[in-house]
Amino acid sequence: MNIESLVRDVPDFPTPGISFKDITPLLSNPAGLARAIEQMANPYRGKGIELVCGAESRGFIFGTAVAQVLSAGFVPIRKPNKLPGETHTIDYGLEYGSDTLEIHVDAIRPAQRVLVVDDLLATGGTLKACCDLIERLGGHIAGVSVLIELVELQGRNQIKPYDNVRSVIRI
Repeated sequence: MNIESLVRDVPDFPTPGISFKDITPLLSNPAGLARAIEQMANPYRGKGIELVCGAESRGFIFGTAVAQVLSAGFVPIRKPNKLPGETHTIDYGLEYGSDTLEIHVDAIRPAQRVLVVDDLLATGGTLKACCDLIERLGGHIAGVSVLIELVELQGRNQIKPYDNVRSVIRI
């Protein structure tokens, strides 16, 4: 099965000039979804991953599934004012604007091995913000796993020095 064929382009969404990668056809296809999760998790099997972190919102979809496959916990990284406890906050740039993310201050113990999971690596802003929040809490970034990487936007440059970055689909 070619899971790339289950991702469709939506032109000019959310703003003109952006070609949005719609994963809803993939999510509704049981075999495609299972294959995507396995391919995102497999490089990290046996690597001592203790937690998976995913950014709101599509990082939750893939992150919880990858955490289950790896027998790890899951920590959500959310948009502002969604977490009930004390949080660390970070502002960051997107391909088409800026945003803010938060994580509970007690979500990660020092030196815990964390895998960061999201659906898309574009400019790298969201993933860099996630990694920065995790490191602020003392976590160790053991890897970054994404479903789709938009190579021409060079998002990997934003998440250096992490060398264990894997993408299932490279466009």
